[in-house]
Amino acid sequence: MSQCAFPEDAGYLKCDMDDASETHEESLGEEAFDTVNSSIVSGESVRFFVHVNLQVQPSQAAESELPDGCGLLHTSRKYLKLKNFEEEIRAHRDLDGFLDRASIILNETATSLDDVLRAMLVRLVHKPDNTESDCNLDLLMAVLFTDAGTPMEGKVHLLSDTIQGVTATVTGVQYQQSWLCIICTSKSLLKRHVCISRLVRPQNWGENCCEVRFVILVLAPPKMKSTKTATEVGRTFATMFLDITFRQKLLKTRTEEEFKEALVHQRQLLTMMDQGLTPSLKHYSISSIYIPKSHQPLQQKDFFPVGKGIREDFARRFPVYPLDFTDGIIGKNKAVGKFITTTLFLYFACLLPTIAFGSLNDEITYGAIVIRGICDDYDLDFNTFYAWTGLWNSFFLALYALFNFSLIMSLFKRSTEEIIALFISMTFVLDAVKGMVKIFQKYYGTSHGNHNADHISVLSLLGLGTSLNTSFHTALNTSLLANPPELTSVSSRSAEHSSRETAVLSLLIMLGTLWLSYTLYQFKKSPYLHPYMREILSDCALPISVLTFSVISSYGFQEINMSKFRYNPSERLFKIAEMQSLSLGAIGSAMGLGFLLSMLFFIEQNLVAALANAPENRLVKGTAYHWDLLLVAIINTGLSLFGMPWIHAAYPHSPLHVRALAVVEERVENGHIYETIVNVWETRLTTLGASILVGFSLLLLPLPLQWIPKPVLYGLFLYIALTSIDANQLFERMALLLKDQASYPPTHYIRRVPQRKIHYFTGLQVLQLLLLCAFGMSPLPYMKMIFPLIMMVMIPIRYKLLPRIIEAKYLDAMDAEH
Repeated sequence: MSQCAFPEDAGYLKCDMDDASETHEESLGEEAFDTVNSSIVSGESVRFFVHVNLQVQPSQAAESELPDGCGLLHTSRKYLKLKNFEEEIRAHRDLDGFLDRASIILNETATSLDDVLRAMLVRLVHKPDNTESDCNLDLLMAVLFTDAGTPMEGKVHLLSDTIQGVTATVTGVQYQQSWLCIICTSKSLLKRHVCISRLVRPQNWGENCCEVRFVILVLAPPKMKSTKTATEVGRTFATMFLDITFRQKLLKTRTEEEFKEALVHQRQLLTMMDQGLTPSLKHYSISSIYIPKSHQPLQQKDFFPVGKGIREDFARRFPVYPLDFTDGIIGKNKAVGKFITTTLFLYFACLLPTIAFGSLNDEITYGAIVIRGICDDYDLDFNTFYAWTGLWNSFFLALYALFNFSLIMSLFKRSTEEIIALFISMTFVLDAVKGMVKIFQKYYGTSHGNHNADHISVLSLLGLGTSLNTSFHTALNTSLLANPPELTSVSSRSAEHSSRETAVLSLLIMLGTLWLSYTLYQFKKSPYLHPYMREILSDCALPISVLTFSVISSYGFQEINMSKFRYNPSERLFKIAEMQSLSLGAIGSAMGLGFLLSMLFFIEQNLVAALANAPENRLVKGTAYHWDLLLVAIINTGLSLFGMPWIHAAYPHSPLHVRALAVVEERVENGHIYETIVNVWETRLTTLGASILVGFSLLLLPLPLQWIPKPVLYGLFLYIALTSIDANQLFERMALLLKDQASYPPTHYIRRVPQRKIHYFTGLQVLQLLLLCAFGMSPLPYMKMIFPLIMMVMIPIRYKLLPRIIEAKYLDAMDAEH
């Protein structure tokens, strides 16, 4: 019986034929398969195949036309990765579950494959602890083969799903023909079953299985957790049977107990082998920051000589600097269209939040940002104090760059980085809520007489007070562009038209902006239009949604008064601060504040750079953490003297910018669709173009920029927050608490870490997130000033406290890239 040119899916590498995304018929589990074209010879000499043989049932009309009952048979081959017994916890649990209720046939005398499989099924069905009361032996037997349910019964009698060992050589592929793993899914099953049969003598069952001595049968229900599927269980036992020495040892066993002992011994050997051959985990931050990939603690010598990191960064980046302006423009592979759409996205993503944060801070604080409040409390000149604070901030940033302090960021594990990233995303949501609450307080059912008093008291209760570095990104001090205007009198504020229509329309405009922008962002996954058009619409989601709802609000509802940001053209730009007007005590106070701000800038600059240069983004031109930090210090020095807002890398703008320039593919693993970046266009043209457009935007003030209502800007906040959490592992693990286990994605931490430990770790991260929120979102400005210290405290929490609660190996697995 010839049926052993085997193939199926569940792994990563090889697929020989097209249409591998075809699905099994319903009785085979309805599992979709991914296609990845690669060489048949991998880096490792031994792999094993999963086989899928899918028979396509012809129609009756076609049957009458085709002679001899001809039909179609779909075959797909793929590599499966070997089970790692050191890292994948399910490997041990699969074997333990088998040993607890072992079904072992030591001396099977049957010679045909059908008889052997029927005997194994009988053993499984008639076990004393069997709970499969509705199990139909004939149905299980039928779904093992390709002719199940077809009108050609017995014509094409091949196994559907199998795993078999192969060895890649220079002359081709050699199959391990002494063992065969057969996997099957059936809706009639309630739990997984494994049976191993050792034949009395080798059997010839066709091509590539001419001397079979061992048959492994794995049965499972179709709806299982991704690490508990029939394929995953089969992968566990197939990895063990790859060893010829182990198979010879099994041939010598006489009892089931000896057979079990051999399995346990093989597991120990595989665990020891994986410990010796598997490279140590490289956590996310270290691999992104180009420091030595060892787990040795940082030494004092790592920070010397002075300027070493800057020189290395410059040497790494300078040779490819011209390519930053020519890639995608000159040569065969051009990406001019993508550069244009990315520039527009970056322009709107930078300009509109700047306007929104400045307007929001101006309203909530009545122009009295934190530094302004300190100056008022101590009767200091604002421009001068701001300049000194910025100069001290730049001074400390330059010291951090010269003494290679960016190496400290290697202590921030991936989990810590994602806590901070999620906190920033939450601040976007909070700021949108703040703005909408402000609108409702102003327009929805508030009387004119006591509007101001009620407004202030409600803000105090909601904690919507002064804001320091709101959402700490480039707009963190937008209000500092100019001196705050004089406070509007209570009478003039109360004179504004109040209507519930304004509040309700503002809410609808905000939600509409969010809906349209996110719908267009996801449009690239839809089946409509040409792929190129889908990509353009996805890249331009932000400007399209902002312009659309600005027009709807300004022209569709002209009779309704919408809230717009205030513009004060009376302030002079490029006015140098009078540095000599402050006392030494005030300069010392500015130094303290500048030091705290420098810590905030240092952490976010390096954090955002690490997220943008994450290995999964596949950037190839190298990083320049120390050099970038020095440039930020130099630029902010000039901005401080002229009273302009400071700059640094922004989250989530920078990672989203990388994503906008990426070429993304969708892949399928175990029925789960995920996106992977193939390559990224690493260019400076998009940021340069966006910066030029932002500069020209000064010509658009007050009109037409004032035509953009505030609710549109708040919808923009929600869109940025929503898109920034797409790849946040902390958010993904929080979502696991609400998912069925069968829907868990086959991620690296699902394979390597027990489920309970995953949820413990997620809970501990949530507690750290709440700690950040308590200080970073506090209405007390002086609590915000120590916020950078709270972020630094997360380092000892990760290294000292968490290992006392969760084993270090599980922590490292969840902090690993993959």
